Amino acid sequence: MLKTARTGKASAEWKVLIMDEVTVKVMSCSCKMADITDEGISLVEDLNKRRQPLPALESVYFIQPSHDSVRKFMLDMSGKTPLYKKAYVFFSSPINRNLLQQIKGDHSVLSRIAALREMNLEYLTIDTQGFTTDNDSALEQLFGEHTESTRDYDACIETIAARLSTVFASLKEFPYVRYRAPRSAMDASTATTARELVPTKVAAVLWDKLMKYKASLLNFPQSETCDLIIVDRSIDPVTPVIHEWSYDAMCHDLLNLEGNKYSYEISIDGKRERKEVLLEEHDPVWVEVRDLFIADASKRIADKMAYFTSKNKAASLQLGAREGQVLSTRDMKQLVQALPQYRDQIDKLSLHVNIASTLNNKIIQEGLADIGNLEQEFVYGDATTKELIGILNNNPEMSAECKLRLLMIFAATRPEKLDANKRKQWQQLAKLSDEDMNAVNNLELLGIQAPKKQTSSGVEKFALKFGARKAKRPARKAKELDEDGYTLSKFYPLLQDVVEEIDKDSLSREEYPYVKDPAGNSLNSSSSPSTRPPANPNSKPVQSRRTVGKTGGTTWASKGRASSEEGYSSDSVLRHAVSDPKINGKRIFLFVIGGMTRSELRVAHKLTPQLKREVVIGSTNIDDPHQFIRKMKNLGKLEMDDF
Repeated sequence: MLKTARTGKASAEWKVLIMDEVTVKVMSCSCKMADITDEGISLVEDLNKRRQPLPALESVYFIQPSHDSVRKFMLDMSGKTPLYKKAYVFFSSPINRNLLQQIKGDHSVLSRIAALREMNLEYLTIDTQGFTTDNDSALEQLFGEHTESTRDYDACIETIAARLSTVFASLKEFPYVRYRAPRSAMDASTATTARELVPTKVAAVLWDKLMKYKASLLNFPQSETCDLIIVDRSIDPVTPVIHEWSYDAMCHDLLNLEGNKYSYEISIDGKRERKEVLLEEHDPVWVEVRDLFIADASKRIADKMAYFTSKNKAASLQLGAREGQVLSTRDMKQLVQALPQYRDQIDKLSLHVNIASTLNNKIIQEGLADIGNLEQEFVYGDATTKELIGILNNNPEMSAECKLRLLMIFAATRPEKLDANKRKQWQQLAKLSDEDMNAVNNLELLGIQAPKKQTSSGVEKFALKFGARKAKRPARKAKELDEDGYTLSKFYPLLQDVVEEIDKDSLSREEYPYVKDPAGNSLNSSSSPSTRPPANPNSKPVQSRRTVGKTGGTTWASKGRASSEEGYSSDSVLRHAVSDPKINGKRIFLFVIGGMTRSELRVAHKLTPQLKREVVIGSTNIDDPHQFIRKMKNLGKLEMDDF
């Protein structure tokens, strides 16, 4: 986008980049300021703020094609005294015809436009295999108690589908679109709610937009190139609240991160210094250990630090200085000479030593091993109410959130145990507030149904109970412990089963129908193992459309990744996912409406090398357990008396 504004005579001129509240997030997720400056940008401005006129400079507008953004752009560039000499205008998604006519109708604006294009970039990258559409309120707007009667419902679905479509437009992928069907599709006696229709509606709106791209977008594929499955948060309400034991998930659960920013203190020459770092893919140590079980991650980090310090004199000297040892003049001279080469490596390793130590201390202090074991025993059916009573009685210092997470998992896995009376008893035993219990009660809005139950007084009560969908959904299978040896690591998100079934062409077509059925297959056959036309045995595998480098590996998302040197070479899944020429099958896309989790992102990293197909997971947003619980409390104000 920025390169195209550096053509002809204007190639050497500095420009101003103007963005709105959405496109600035898109840019910041993908580029650093240095990247932008390298492309001739000297100043970045906010479209929504008052700006100083710079009539000698040309401008680049990267904005949404909304009424508000277009109006502000036209105010900037109209009349006798525009803010900038010329404007290169790039829209983040397709602009509607009426807004385009408004721009064309103002000749003073039109004469100052050097370029006008649709970039189809309206999503936020999490990493090279994850993205969001930045709809953080999707859970409340689509799954709340009275969402079907609000304007937000339709507007949210339209926004999600529009932004999701730009993912496929920018990657030049045309997916087979499948979605999780409502319960009524499998049980005619079940009434369909607006909440259950969310995946269906998003899939339908998305398909319409993909058809427009197919007809109008240059180089957009004319036949399907990948698989897309659209689901919602009700597919697995346990994963967002269970304690997950990978390094990445624990960082976002137990550390007070602001997004991906981690703040910590270190001691230098006896003084405490506060540092802030981003836990992202530019850090090769992070990439290598993020998906490891916490015990393995801690050992890997310790081994890397030991190896690094044993091989590098400068690192040993600097560590000695941090620990308060007095350095000789000769040592300091050696340090000054060698330190620039190793400073980045030792800083990254020291950072992760700090993080691993902090996480392990919190696990011990909060008794998370016992809590985590009980959570997983609930999921796999090995625990009873006796164990829950025991852990609540024996751990008076347990935080309210940990108690609430236990009860939410208990409710989701044993709904018959939480009728009105028992729920009140659990609330009193756990000493939880009514607001806390809303998070348990509102699980009903994520598909844990509450059929009416008559009491002796004649008053109708509710007892949480899974409906027909629960019976259709395969049980979560416990992993074999010999895979890694940790009992706390047997839990996995149900989306992993969905991806594996897509790869094997065994995903139920009744539960996950197509928007448009592949040619040669009938929608009437729900038990058919094939989900697309049979392949010609003599043909070569069909690859997803992606940029292929000289080595044969994919490079569409590889720019800017740090390389590993001297003691922490990364053999991460990510590196294989992006550069391994064996990863050549059709991409699999999963999209979760209502928020995804770090453990579900890990599924994409893990399955890509296993399936030899790149797995990309997207969502409306990504939540840590605290954010998800806060949203669940506000999802519907269902009082205890309603049960």
